[in-house]
Amino acid sequence: MPPASNQSSPSAFCLPGIPGSFWFEDSCPCSHRARGSHATAMSESYVKRLFTILLDAVTDKDPQVQEQVCGALCALGESQPEEALRACEEHLRLHDKLAHPYRTMILRVMETVVSSHLGELDKGLARASILLASSEMTKVKELVCDWQQAASNVLVALGKRFISSVMEEILSKFQPGVLPHHFVVQTLANLSVSNVFGVVPFLTSILSTMLPMLSAAKPDSMRVVFCCALQRFSESTLEYLADLDQAPDPTVRKDAFATDIFSAYDILFHHWLQSREAKLRLAVVEALGPMSHLLPSEKLEEQLPKLLPGVLGLYKKHAETVHVSRSLGQILEAAASVGSRTLDVQLDSLLAALHAQICVPVESSSPLVMSNQKEVLRCFTVLACCSPDRLLAFLLPKLDTSNERTRVGTLQVVRHIINSAAAQMEVKQPFILSSMKLPLLDTNSKVKRAVVQVISAMAHHGYLEQPGGEAMIEYIVQQCALPPEAEPQKLGANSEALAADSVRAISVSTLYLVSTTVDRMGDVLWPYLFEFLVPVRFTGALTPLCRSLVHLAQKRQEAGAHALLIQYNGNVTLPSPYAMATRLLAVSSSPYLGDGRGAASLRLLSVLHRDIHPMLGQRWATAIPLLLEHLDGYTEETLSRKEWEEKLLMFLRDTLAVVSDNTWICQLSLEMCKQLPSYNGTPLEKNFLYKCIGTTLGAASSKEVVRKHLQELLETARYQEESEREGLACCFGICASSHLDDTLAQLEDFVKSDVFRKSAGIFNIFKDRSENEVEKVKSALILCYGHVAARAPRELLLARVESDIFRNMSQCFSTKVLGIKVETKDLGLRLCLAQSVCMASQAVRSSSHGSSFQLLRKPELVAQMMPVLWPRAIPRLLPQEFIKAEPSDSLRTPMRKKAMLACTYLASLEPALEGQAQADLIHSCLHSIMAVLPEPEGVDSHQEPLYLDTMQALKDLLTSLLQRNMTPQGLQVMVEVCAPEPMDQVPEGPRAGAGAWPKRLPASALPEAPAHQPPAHLPLQALVPFHNLGLLLGLFSPRCADLWPATRQEAVSCVYSLLYLQLGYEGFSRDYQDDVVEQLLTLKDGLGHPDPAILFHTCHSVAQIIGKRLPPDQLISLLLTLFEGLGDPDQNCSRAAAVIVNCLLKERGHVLLEKVPEIVSVLCSKLQETHGEHVLQAAQHSVYVLAARHHAAVVSSLLGSPLPFDSHTCTLWRALAVEPGLATQVLGLLLEKMSGDVPFKESRAFLLSSAPDRVATLPPLAATCALYEVASAPASGPAVLELYPQLFAALLLRVSCTVGVQLPRNLQAKERKSASSGLASRSLEPCRTGVCLSWEPCQPHPCLHSSAVDALQAVLLRGGNDDVVQRMELEGGWQLLRTSAGHEEGVTRLASAMAKFAGPRLPLMMKALFATQSSVYEMQRVSSTAFLAELLSSNTVNDLMLLESLLDNLLARQKDTCARVRRLVLRGLANVASGSPDKVRAHGPQLLTAMIGGLDDGDDPHSLVALEAMVGLARLLDLVEAWDLRSVLLHVAIRIRPFFDSEKVEFRSASIRLFGHLNKACQGDCEDVFLEQLVGGLAPLLLHLQDPQPPVAAACRFALRMCGPNLECEELAAIFQKHLQEGRGLHFGEFLNTTCKHLMHHFPDLLGRLLSTSLFYFKSSWEDIRAAAPMLTGFLALHAEAERRPQVDLEQLLAALQLLLKDPAPAVRVKAAETLGRLVKFA
Repeated sequence: MPPASNQSSPSAFCLPGIPGSFWFEDSCPCSHRARGSHATAMSESYVKRLFTILLDAVTDKDPQVQEQVCGALCALGESQPEEALRACEEHLRLHDKLAHPYRTMILRVMETVVSSHLGELDKGLARASILLASSEMTKVKELVCDWQQAASNVLVALGKRFISSVMEEILSKFQPGVLPHHFVVQTLANLSVSNVFGVVPFLTSILSTMLPMLSAAKPDSMRVVFCCALQRFSESTLEYLADLDQAPDPTVRKDAFATDIFSAYDILFHHWLQSREAKLRLAVVEALGPMSHLLPSEKLEEQLPKLLPGVLGLYKKHAETVHVSRSLGQILEAAASVGSRTLDVQLDSLLAALHAQICVPVESSSPLVMSNQKEVLRCFTVLACCSPDRLLAFLLPKLDTSNERTRVGTLQVVRHIINSAAAQMEVKQPFILSSMKLPLLDTNSKVKRAVVQVISAMAHHGYLEQPGGEAMIEYIVQQCALPPEAEPQKLGANSEALAADSVRAISVSTLYLVSTTVDRMGDVLWPYLFEFLVPVRFTGALTPLCRSLVHLAQKRQEAGAHALLIQYNGNVTLPSPYAMATRLLAVSSSPYLGDGRGAASLRLLSVLHRDIHPMLGQRWATAIPLLLEHLDGYTEETLSRKEWEEKLLMFLRDTLAVVSDNTWICQLSLEMCKQLPSYNGTPLEKNFLYKCIGTTLGAASSKEVVRKHLQELLETARYQEESEREGLACCFGICASSHLDDTLAQLEDFVKSDVFRKSAGIFNIFKDRSENEVEKVKSALILCYGHVAARAPRELLLARVESDIFRNMSQCFSTKVLGIKVETKDLGLRLCLAQSVCMASQAVRSSSHGSSFQLLRKPELVAQMMPVLWPRAIPRLLPQEFIKAEPSDSLRTPMRKKAMLACTYLASLEPALEGQAQADLIHSCLHSIMAVLPEPEGVDSHQEPLYLDTMQALKDLLTSLLQRNMTPQGLQVMVEVCAPEPMDQVPEGPRAGAGAWPKRLPASALPEAPAHQPPAHLPLQALVPFHNLGLLLGLFSPRCADLWPATRQEAVSCVYSLLYLQLGYEGFSRDYQDDVVEQLLTLKDGLGHPDPAILFHTCHSVAQIIGKRLPPDQLISLLLTLFEGLGDPDQNCSRAAAVIVNCLLKERGHVLLEKVPEIVSVLCSKLQETHGEHVLQAAQHSVYVLAARHHAAVVSSLLGSPLPFDSHTCTLWRALAVEPGLATQVLGLLLEKMSGDVPFKESRAFLLSSAPDRVATLPPLAATCALYEVASAPASGPAVLELYPQLFAALLLRVSCTVGVQLPRNLQAKERKSASSGLASRSLEPCRTGVCLSWEPCQPHPCLHSSAVDALQAVLLRGGNDDVVQRMELEGGWQLLRTSAGHEEGVTRLASAMAKFAGPRLPLMMKALFATQSSVYEMQRVSSTAFLAELLSSNTVNDLMLLESLLDNLLARQKDTCARVRRLVLRGLANVASGSPDKVRAHGPQLLTAMIGGLDDGDDPHSLVALEAMVGLARLLDLVEAWDLRSVLLHVAIRIRPFFDSEKVEFRSASIRLFGHLNKACQGDCEDVFLEQLVGGLAPLLLHLQDPQPPVAAACRFALRMCGPNLECEELAAIFQKHLQEGRGLHFGEFLNTTCKHLMHHFPDLLGRLLSTSLFYFKSSWEDIRAAAPMLTGFLALHAEAERRPQVDLEQLLAALQLLLKDPAPAVRVKAAETLGRLVKFA
């Protein structure tokens, strides 16, 4: 370890010839004694030199450098304050021409030093500094503010202690009769503030001297500074008098200054205030404020009549008036303190001026305007305390003006004085309240906001308890009710209109705060706030109202109020309990509106349960929390309104049941009907209120009341509103559940009323729908009948449904014109009829006797549905436009769906429809749906569910009809009407699923015909011959693979039924069971499985059964239909059609085997027409048959196909891999073709080109492409495994020979043509990745699967090495393989993956690669060497006993002519450390010898071979024998040291990291010779931590951590370990400081050497290191002991730093200046 003291000779650390390790000449101890006698002299001259250098550097142009230089000067001043002041003084004195910006910086340094060490300065130095600062301040008469201000600040700083000396100097330049320098006066002003007790005693003399000067001061700048001085003098005097008990002279009185201040006041006010210079006027007015407090009382009273107008006049002359307002406030306070009567005289003008100021619009971004507002309000406070009556007499009339700013400003003042002058305003409360009438009517948002703020202040001070206070509360509630859309919109960027929410938000906040925090407001607000619950105009305020009322009610309950919280006491304005209950329940139906008024309303209901009804407490205590909990579990988007309304209605029913008082219930229903018109603007809430009325009437026992309310509802309903018609119908339905007869009777009476007695003449038909109100009334009545039927008791319904309900429905729906019955044209009426018929029919069917009930009006009702379904079914009694429901080719309303649902329910009732009527119904339903085309792109998506729902309704109707008519005729009709649309009409695109519906519907309905055989009553002989059996089978059989499992089951049943029908037609008996057809039933289980393979296998079985029972004459029809089915939008059905086609060809088309060439031709044509996989499979099968017999000819002919192979050629190549034996033969032929020719030819594109171009040859390229196609087929696995080693080695070498190789020119032309035409064919680049193992249908254009890398990937995958392919993909290895720059790394990653995942295959692969080591192609040698070298990094080669052969092979290649091969050999040898670390010791000498040889490889000092050798040595050092390492340790250390400062980052990083490994390897056994290298490298390592390249910095971290233990200093080792961990952030300055501290503590003798090495890096080419070098120097100097100073050549060090201060990089100059500040240690 290095010596800890002087015990060892320093020569042990001298390493001549090594950069960074030289010594200063005087750094040896022998020279220290010679210099000891000069220490004191040197110290003084050294400190002076430091200051001189830094002071010279002040003139640097960079601001950061200037700042750091000043910082260094201040740092030196911290330890040598007196020397610093002397140096600054001398520098300024000697450099008289120094520019003032630099003089300013030096003066600021002096100020800093003085402020920090004021108590340490002696008087002499202080005196000199005072004189210097005074001289600098007054050197020029012109104003140079920064410079002179800095000098003034020095004087002010010194004046805090040496006030006498400073005052003496300042006063010497403040002589009577001579106008002083501007900054002399400024300094006096600042001194008076910084040292009040020291300066005030001088003020009398200063003022007496100054007063004559005021008249002589002509320049405005001098007058301004005099004003500033008078202001500061007055302020300091007032402060002195305020703290008189602590003052040095307690006898000082205000009177002592009165005369002088008045004299100054006279000049300022009467002369200077009239100046045209705005700055001077502001300075005067700022001074007058504090001066007014020092004026004699009688003089102040005398001057006020002139002073106040004079100050007020400045408002008109200045835009920024905050200084005027502040001064005016001070003057008013002074006047008020002496009880001035002048204020009464000046009050009007004061109020006018101040009011104008308060009315100035306040911009939030302008702090000056905000400050002015505060000062003006302060003035109003003074006036309010002095003259409250006159103030209010002035202010309150202003509230009547219509000007926004005036009104807002006045309200602001009123609010302020209510709060700040509460005592004076208390008796004025009624007056103030009465003046608020007009502001309450203002609609301006700003005024509203101000009014709300005033009302808030009034509430806190008892105003609202006075008469008129209720109007204020009502105003607050009105603002709470403001809707967002009712707020005024901003008109432009400069508009002052406030956002609407601000008024409402502040009102809501005010109401809640007043009701919860102001105790005195409880009796005012309760119960007055209840008056706002019911009126509609306060709806928006319901939530804050309810919250406030809940809080007030809870407070009253806690205070022990009466059982009833609301005491009416004749107060008729309060809402009744019925009104409150109705209102709160109705608004709760929309719980999230108005900031959550549902929960707020329910909580208010809960606390008012006694007031609503005494019996509700217990029930509501349980029910309401459950409702609130339900709301908490949802949001506005997720809450189901239907479910929520049902819960509220259940809550109402429970409430009515608990009350059980008919009188109370009738009163509640009356109130509900009364409030109904209030909800015209909120249809949802009105709809809910209708339901509440129905529920309440249902609970009432008085029939008269029920009929009366129902009659009123029918007469007052707004029938034009759809939601109201629905709500009215719901009301009648709910009421009918308890009062069926009364409800029907009331409806009957209304139908007979005058509404229906109006003439329905011919001209009324031509009216527009919006004008025909009668139709809306009829719609409502029809809906009412539907809801009555749905809600009526089932035991009472059947007796009334036909006579009272359906009869009146028909009467309302039909109109007679000229004696002819005409169906209505109103769409809404049709929808209502369909909906009501659905509801009534469903109710009848659900009754206990519904199945036997005979509905005589059934044909009539079905006939009424027909025009709705299909307009063409309407008899043309009138023009078509009068009867058309909606366009027949679109689906815009649920009319068709509702009509079909109505027909479905009617069809289930007796009697059954006649045959023709049923056929017409089915025909109309099918055509009304099939005519609806899919909506185009961009149409609202809500129509999609409507389309699907309508299709489902159609299916339900067909099923219902079939179930009622299980006859041959019914089946025949169904088959005919369910015939599918042509394939070109099947919808595509987003509704592809819906496009399959025309086929799914028959598939769903047909199985309901014969179950397993025709019924006994089915007359087969009467059936039409099954000429379309093939068509139907072709339609249904592919649906066995439909996406819907139910459809698959139904499709098999269809096939089953159709085949039995065919058997019956052929003459088989009805009870005959065919064994083949019966097998279909066993296939149904397989159809329920979602696995496509099982589904298609089942389809194959179905096809076999069809093939056995299909008549020959139907085969062609079936095949044609199936071929058309290949384009089915359902992909599963399309594939199923292909499966069935193939099976039929196999079962029934064996004759085609004799015509294989024709089959291939047909299938090739199909490949051109369609891209289905089933067509491709057929083509592949044919090619396989040909190749099994003529494989050589097939391979040769396919290789002759033009490149790039098109998609069909690729498909045929893949067919050759179906059978393993054939695939092996084909792969063998392709290997011969690929390796038997040269991989490329060299040619020069230009005569003068430097290197020939390599152009790929066609035969190997075509063979490689074909090999890829064969190997990528899954069936080629066994063949690939058999030839795996040969394939891998050949393809790896093929990859290496295609890197950088160009295509032949003819193929390049094809590439360009393909690119220009937009064809997406594979790139023809010979080495290109892009494997696609899952075959996708190709486009009809050519597509080449590029050769080398793709083929290699395919072989790996087929050989079972999927994980190798995946690893390469994740690591980007395939992409690297195909590039010249990354090929070597790609081979390395491939070898690594093979060693990890394909170890057992390595021996044969290595044997194949060893044979290529002597290849004539350099790239092949590089690739094979890279592969073999990487194998050594895996332990697999050791396990397989391949290590020795690999090492021998690589060592033999050390002398290869190619440097890349030699480098890869070294990498492979180093890989032994990773793969077989236990074998390194055995081969250590060989490995080290090879690495040492690599360090000296070639003449290039930066050879990549040498770099590889350094990296390899770093990996091996920890594993070799210590003895083997010791012999090369010094050689390696010396050899790598020059690389520390290499220009190449890789060499710096590798050499430094290797140095760390050398230290790690010899820890605990470090010889002195190597220790010299450690010490020599310590400083470079520390500095390279700032290397601009992160890898180098990381290497330095590692090396320093390894060096730590060898230094035998636990502190340093701990620091290195703590701060230099990988990934940890490093604060370099802090780390370097700590390191240098411990270095100087434990190894003080290294100071000179470390400094010399640091000096070497002062000239580094890297800016960061040049900046780090002076840092190291500075920290070493900071922590070095004083006695170590002889080791340092201060002259040389200062010269170097001085030179560094001129570095072009500012960061370097900053660090140099910082270091100079630390060198004071050597002083």
